[in-house]
Amino acid sequence: MTTRNPSPRALLWAGDLAALAVLTLIGFSSHNELQAGLPRMLATFLPLVMAWLAVALPAGLMDGASKGAWQPAWAMLLAGPLAAVLRGFWLNSPVAPTFAAVLGATGALVMFAWRAAYRWLAARRGR
Repeated sequence: MTTRNPSPRALLWAGDLAALAVLTLIGFSSHNELQAGLPRMLATFLPLVMAWLAVALPAGLMDGASKGAWQPAWAMLLAGPLAAVLRGFWLNSPVAPTFAAVLGATGALVMFAWRAAYRWLAARRGR
């Protein structure tokens, strides 16, 4: 039986989605709102994914190349506030500037950690 390693691009996409899911769970957990349920979490996660893709795709951060971990972190600083605005539209609620700033900052930290781990894994595999 042969095992297929995922392509660098597929690994980036899956890892980014997982990182954004972790970010969402961290946010809900830090506010003791894990019981809010999946629909409420999706109201944060899906705008976060849309904002991330809106920033990361044009920046070339999803092409599978081994970019530095700082580039995605900087991109997340832009995507976080955009996600907060999209979430506000979705929920028809105002956007707290503090929420937008914290989402961007914590998102940058999470994305930096994930992409640094990705670079380490890629280096170990010799890609």
